[in-house]
Amino acid sequence: MPTISVILPCHNSQATVARTIASVQAQSFADWEMICVDDGSTDETPRVLYALAERDTRLRVIVQPNAGPSRARNVGAAEAKGAILAFLDADDLWLPDKLASVVAGFGDCRTDAVFGQVAFFDGETGLDHAVSAARSGPLGLEDCLGQNPLCTLSNLSVRQDIFARTGGFDESLRHAEDLAWLIGAVAGGARVVGRPELHLRYRTSRDGLSADLDAMHSGWRKAIAGVEAHLSRGVLRRAEARHLRYLSRRALRTGKPGSTALRLALRGLFKAPGAFLTDRHRGVATLAACLIAPVLPETLRLRAFS
Repeated sequence: MPTISVILPCHNSQATVARTIASVQAQSFADWEMICVDDGSTDETPRVLYALAERDTRLRVIVQPNAGPSRARNVGAAEAKGAILAFLDADDLWLPDKLASVVAGFGDCRTDAVFGQVAFFDGETGLDHAVSAARSGPLGLEDCLGQNPLCTLSNLSVRQDIFARTGGFDESLRHAEDLAWLIGAVAGGARVVGRPELHLRYRTSRDGLSADLDAMHSGWRKAIAGVEAHLSRGVLRRAEARHLRYLSRRALRTGKPGSTALRLALRGLFKAPGAFLTDRHRGVATLAACLIAPVLPETLRLRAFS
């Protein structure tokens, strides 16, 4: 049995999926299998997957009617043979020592899930333009209520038995399904631990699901619904302010209009000024960037804030 099962949901990913799979094949830790779940692609993605699987027996391909990424991930997890599940999206890239770091993280038998640091790269230029803030050690519930510590599901590795115990991903969600799972897992006592190593490069896009910032905010509200009754109004307001700050920074990073970044920042500031401005780099600097973003040309704004 492989140590790790890599779960790769795919939908119309013919342009990126081969390079994503290559980043797994280049791992320094090689005891893995990959389950590629094609979620009703209408392009050449299935053909690409089957061709790659013919050349590497560690790859398995499942084709299903389009049902959304959460369903695809749950289907892949149900077919997995590894004790550890590592999720990966079909346009992201793992660093070569990602899985080695994950295995080291699970060396502590108390650890239920592991994540690392993330570099963001422009899907058009291929250039890295930011790295996620360092967050090492186990997460508490409040760590999960504002900014998503994972950044992306390509950054989550979890023990298979723990994932089964949580019931998997909420298949009704198209946004924030990773955060919803994380909040539920941590609230239920799971020990989710951050590693200091850089694990992956996350592709930013103006047109992907993660570019719809208002939908991401709606998804966030659904994600916290399960714990909302147990939190004070003040805690919720501070968490929402931090989430809106996260979205305003994402607007700057992904080339959204400056007015969008400013609108999100002001909403967060009015929601809970202290929480929004906490941490000079993330608070004050974000607000200053959003205030001047609307008057800067797009090319200069991307150069300054990406």
